Amino acid sequence: MEGVFYEEHGDTDVLQYGELPDPEIGRDDVLVDVKAGALNHLDVWTRKGMPSPGEFPHIPGSDAAGVVAEVGPDVTRFEEGDHVAVASGSYCGECEHCRAGEHSECVRYTIIGEHSTGVHSEYASLPEENLVAVPDHVDFETAAAAPLVFQTAWRMLHSRAEIEAGESVLVLGASGGVGHAAVQIADHAGCEVYATGSTEAKLEAATELGADHVVNYEEEAFDEFVEEHTGGRGVDIVVDHIGGPTWEKSMNSLAKGGRIVTCGATAGPKVEVNISELFWNQYDILGSTMGANSDIDEVLDLVWDGTFEPRIRDVLPMSEAATAHGLLEDREGFGKVVVVPDSEL
Repeated sequence: MEGVFYEEHGDTDVLQYGELPDPEIGRDDVLVDVKAGALNHLDVWTRKGMPSPGEFPHIPGSDAAGVVAEVGPDVTRFEEGDHVAVASGSYCGECEHCRAGEHSECVRYTIIGEHSTGVHSEYASLPEENLVAVPDHVDFETAAAAPLVFQTAWRMLHSRAEIEAGESVLVLGASGGVGHAAVQIADHAGCEVYATGSTEAKLEAATELGADHVVNYEEEAFDEFVEEHTGGRGVDIVVDHIGGPTWEKSMNSLAKGGRIVTCGATAGPKVEVNISELFWNQYDILGSTMGANSDIDEVLDLVWDGTFEPRIRDVLPMSEAATAHGLLEDREGFGKVVVVPDSEL
């Protein structure tokens, strides 16, 4: 088969597209004929080596969708011809967190494409627990673009921050995968949504998806914008997946008793927290990773029925993976970047 791979960590020039060994399937595995994959910032960090499997060549990619080509003898949920998408979190199923249904808190939690072989190739062999059924009416590009970011945003807002109708939510980086999902989820929950972006086109797209107030952070400090538009109160929740350069302003944007929830640090993991402000204002700082099975099932039902829309900024052949990675690094456009096996074009 052909696929995307790299033989060392580095910049986009390490990405290659070519012949790879055909995957083998085990008794509990499903062989997927991949029709589309989607990129996340996770792919960028993994390519650069934070972290990544030590074995090369490594196939990247955590998001993909396709058709079941073959199933192992112990597979019960899928059969040949089914449409499926990848649920990329892997868990042990035995620890206290798994038994409680909190699969992404598993003590041995890993992510396909980060800690193990990814899915940006013509075929992928996956345990059946790492696949979700996709209705036939959903196109493969949409199915590939949805799972990781929508389950992540759903868990952040519903399972961790426990949003309620009538609350106010600030979403940073609303043009990215998690950001544009979070805008829609917060709006659907009946919240007043604030969103940041770096261009007018991105802000217009965020407004189309449900943002009530938008601010260009290149032109105006978003914490000052929030202070002005909330009469000095602040917002109940901040979704910050950016990290270093935004953290202080995110904290400044919170109302008393507010919550800040984070799933990543695309611009830097090290931040400073003023402990006095933290306890005096009774803020909550919440970490969140991917989603439990319940998170995935709930949010994807709303994607499949059209309630939520994974926006796709570009579709490229897998042989142009370097260009696709560059689009993410340069923060070009709004929504997800999708890659398609060259044989599908």
